[in-house]
Amino acid sequence: MQQIDAQSFKSRLLSGEPLNVLDVREEIEYLTYNIGGKNIPLSKLTEKLSLVHPNKTEEIIVICKAGLRSQTAQTILMQNGFTNIINLTGGLLALQKLQA
Repeated sequence: MQQIDAQSFKSRLLSGEPLNVLDVREEIEYLTYNIGGKNIPLSKLTEKLSLVHPNKTEEIIVICKAGLRSQTAQTILMQNGFTNIINLTGGLLALQKLQA
């Protein structure tokens, strides 16, 4: 399974590169703090697969708080035909540690 570390992800974000980010935290977590991207909670992902992205071969970076829910989401997406799913290891916590 493909992974991206917080430093590499941050570099890509800051470069202005257009990224497809899927945040799988619950809506209240997303509203409290987010870095953008589409929010589809892991608990609703299977029923909302059609909202993820129309192109199943395009890169999607899946994020959550610590990297565990996003890893589960990565598996679900791959089982449903998405082929270029990358998990942010350590999640948003790892990203926030870089800014501290």
